[in-house]
Amino acid sequence: MTTFDALAYFEKLKAAGVPEEQARVQANAFRDFSAIQEKNNRKELATKADLRESELRLQKEIEVSKRDILKWLIGLLLTQSALLIAVFAFLK
Repeated sequence: MTTFDALAYFEKLKAAGVPEEQARVQANAFRDFSAIQEKNNRKELATKADLRESELRLQKEIEVSKRDILKWLIGLLLTQSALLIAVFAFLK
């Protein structure tokens, strides 16, 4: 992250012929804007803890999905077996 040097910006504006009061207002406004941008950027950064938490959450979701799929497969297998038994009983 970089910091904004308002004094250097102010001095460059003055050296370029910008009136002192206008240069001061511009430097302060740009400093405030830079501070807001830096604060917003920090909110978007993920820490190692955030990444680890996300990974654990994903692993938990995968485990739940595996269990759900397994339940469906067992249910379908039992239903298919029952139907086959019924068909064989009917054919005898």
